[in-house]
Amino acid sequence: MQQLRVYQSLWAMERRRPDGHEWTLEQKLAMIRDAGFDGAGVRFFDRDYAREVTAFLREHGMSWQAQCYPRSVDELKPIIEHVQEFGADHINLQADVRPYTLDECIPYIEGWRRLADDAGIALHIETHRDRMTTDLFFTLQLLDRFPDLRLTADLSHYVVGREFAWPISDENHALMHRIIDNAWGFHGRVASREQIQLQLAFPQHQQWLQLFMQWWEYGFRSWRRRAPADGVLTFLCELGPPEYAMTGADGYELSDRWQEAGVMKDSVRALWQACADDAATAAGAAQERAAA
Repeated sequence: MQQLRVYQSLWAMERRRPDGHEWTLEQKLAMIRDAGFDGAGVRFFDRDYAREVTAFLREHGMSWQAQCYPRSVDELKPIIEHVQEFGADHINLQADVRPYTLDECIPYIEGWRRLADDAGIALHIETHRDRMTTDLFFTLQLLDRFPDLRLTADLSHYVVGREFAWPISDENHALMHRIIDNAWGFHGRVASREQIQLQLAFPQHQQWLQLFMQWWEYGFRSWRRRAPADGVLTFLCELGPPEYAMTGADGYELSDRWQEAGVMKDSVRALWQACADDAATAAGAAQERAAA
């Protein structure tokens, strides 16, 4: 049966408050476990850190994705070694390079995919500003060259990067659907055309929240059609610390990101269940027609 795993980003557990108070790593992991997340997004370039975090997650029956930010093909090699040692359901790669042309991207993509394929590890390329995938149109050209490229879709970056006007045009919906149709994982954040991260409960942000829920629903249904019957889709709640999070004049955030992460977790699980229920209903109707 296809599954959804909802993770919490450990980067998103940084507080960066004016008073300097931070949760310890042990506190962060316990909070993620006790809140009912399925696992976490873990940076894997630091072997000792990855070992400590994954030991806790494994002990508590949780899972994780391996985050990395290579600047060359070879910089993926130690990440693969760490995944081979500690495990991960996939590598999430932010390509920390900024080629000017598509041709310059090809050696990176081919090299990273070759290393991951040889190791038998799933690799997803994340859509992200100030990375190879910074621009929506450029990323679509990458998909023209690599139609089977597996993406992690962080859709917030393109809403801001392309400064989508409201209401979203049919053309922009279609462009985003092309990205989503290559998504094998999602990073969760709600943006507007001017802000990378909106407070989920503020009334003035509800139209943007509903837009992202619609895109994620489209993504869940698209993935379910493409993925194997035993496939696992991951959704990482990634509400980042300041300056992703908006702050007031006192330097403190305008909302509680940790509380919002829990709301996001519950919302996307309910969305996934609705998609699964619809699929089961459609399958049952098809069986009835076949038996008639």
